[in-house]
Amino acid sequence: MSELPPRKPAPPAATRIRAGDKAAPASTGSAIRLNKRMAELGMCSRREADDWIARGWVRVDGAPAVMGQPVSIHSRIEVAREAEQQQRQQVTILINKPVGYVSGQAEDGHEPAVVLVQPGNRWSQCNSRMRWGHEQLRGLAPAGRLDIDSIGLLVLTQDGRVARHLIGEDSEVEKEYLVRVSYGAETLNVQAAFPPEKLKLLCHGLSLDGEPLKPAQVSWQNPEQLRFILREGKKRQIRRMCEQVGLFVTGLKRVRIGQVNLGHLPVGQWRYLAPHEHF
Repeated sequence: MSELPPRKPAPPAATRIRAGDKAAPASTGSAIRLNKRMAELGMCSRREADDWIARGWVRVDGAPAVMGQPVSIHSRIEVAREAEQQQRQQVTILINKPVGYVSGQAEDGHEPAVVLVQPGNRWSQCNSRMRWGHEQLRGLAPAGRLDIDSIGLLVLTQDGRVARHLIGEDSEVEKEYLVRVSYGAETLNVQAAFPPEKLKLLCHGLSLDGEPLKPAQVSWQNPEQLRFILREGKKRQIRRMCEQVGLFVTGLKRVRIGQVNLGHLPVGQWRYLAPHEHF
């Protein structure tokens, strides 16, 4: 976000949000940090809250907020219209990530997927009225990872609310993958050779990094390809799950996140999240 001098909003220009007006998890204890409470209420991310507080765009019970301020779940939190306007300008972009690109920061000579977000790579069938601008790259970050050797749907967003919804600690958003596998020497009719009890283990019963995995939905899409539906995203999770039951992943593609599908978006191209779409 661009640096602006702090501004104190005039009370009539503020949008009032009362803690309790929105359903949100109530943190334990008598007081919690303001930025955490704002994130719980779905107003913004913690980082965004700190930025708004620094700019003078937040008031608590009628008084200007200060960084690190403790609040109760009954505190009245108000944000200025400037914050609301800034949030409306934030973009969320869907990209079909190719093999060879990393999700986040560049590493080991491999470029991040965000370098593909350029006007020439915008999908011709993207019907958003949003106009491209270089300011849309500022703070654009992946909301979830996709391995360097995997392809498919990757979400890049400037909106902390979207990121928290998709990758927050309490996120239950489904991610769907198509996974091509081999089993020993079998590469064609893998389904017939793979023991059913091991398929059940993929659904529930495996652990990674010393922690049990959440139940997953795993089924055969065709004799060489599995469909995984997960509600978590540990590093290289599907490949490591498959290794534990003797499968080798030869191809992995993410096709859905929540209610948003990859659809016909070509590899290496991107589009804006449409206003009617929600994860």
